[in-house]
Amino acid sequence: MKKIIVFYASYGGGHFSAAKSVAQYIGENYPMTQVEIIDCMKYVSGPLEKMTTAAYREMAKKAPKLWGKVYSGSEKGFLSAVSKDSNKLMAKKLNKVIQEFNPDLIISTHPFSSQMVSYLKSNNLINCSLATIMTDFAIHQQWLIGHEFTNFFFVSNDIMKQDMVNCGIDENKIFVTGIPMSNRFRINFDRQTVCEDFNLDPEKKVILFFGGGEFGLGKERTSDVLKALISNLPDYQIVAISGKNEKMKENFEHLVADNNAQDRVVVISFTDKVPELMSISCCVVTKPGGLTTTESLVSGLPMIIINPIPGQEEANAGFLESNGVGVWIKVKDNPDEIISNLFSSEKNLSTMKENTKKLAHKDATKQICEIILGSNN
Repeated sequence: MKKIIVFYASYGGGHFSAAKSVAQYIGENYPMTQVEIIDCMKYVSGPLEKMTTAAYREMAKKAPKLWGKVYSGSEKGFLSAVSKDSNKLMAKKLNKVIQEFNPDLIISTHPFSSQMVSYLKSNNLINCSLATIMTDFAIHQQWLIGHEFTNFFFVSNDIMKQDMVNCGIDENKIFVTGIPMSNRFRINFDRQTVCEDFNLDPEKKVILFFGGGEFGLGKERTSDVLKALISNLPDYQIVAISGKNEKMKENFEHLVADNNAQDRVVVISFTDKVPELMSISCCVVTKPGGLTTTESLVSGLPMIIINPIPGQEEANAGFLESNGVGVWIKVKDNPDEIISNLFSSEKNLSTMKENTKKLAHKDATKQICEIILGSNN
């Protein structure tokens, strides 16, 4: 019986989603394994986890430029040293659950847990394999601390692999697999049924619009982009998702009413049917978090990128735009102009859709598990 711990941390949904996807796949396909999925920060200290995740959310929401400086500063220098030293201290607490479970393998989807486990391995306190799954589209040095003690790195694209090799990491440890995600994105949904569920016309094209969820970033800017879509694309339907942001939902509803667009814009606060909605959409408007970006690529959706959080999401946005799968509407850009140009020819979206095939990894979860554990056939 092979014993496995999957560590994550709750700073954004992508880390947990990747951890959950891998743990679930192992549990369903590798019967001779025992898997535990653990929030490393919550285990180390519940109060600390609550405080730091709240600080992350508030900073990203209310002071994104400050968060960008923190993100950049943690690459090197004082903030990097503080983070590294903090993870060494927390590693000693995390060691308790590792010793109790005695895993053969640890899988990490957050740099903090990767650092903690690497530190414990470097001091001969544990002896197990470590696999790190990176959940963005550009590297950050925090992921690489203690890389000598990591057996596997899984990344989303070839550029990341080359950047890591340039940092001195053995290329034989780096695998371009993509980011793990829910297996529901592999299902072929019936368009007619999905459209009926959301009161949509199956004969008309659909744009999926994510308003930013709990972060509620750039409310005015988000509304400007939605208004531009409504004004410039009268033949398209829009599903606008506001997430856990009631003010944004109200703002969307007023915008739809003011523009007499109730017959072609559906506003919802939350849905667990994102795979279904992506399956019927022709493009997605979103901030470029690792999770939504991965889901969009696998669904073959061109992206209109709005409100990236400075730091990892801006790096993601730049990567997506440079690879021809996304258009980034920046602060000084005119949304009407960009949207009008983008939809002026069907060739624009079809080219972007074709480009998603080069970056999409539908079998990321399966491939990662097979590299670590071997084929289960």
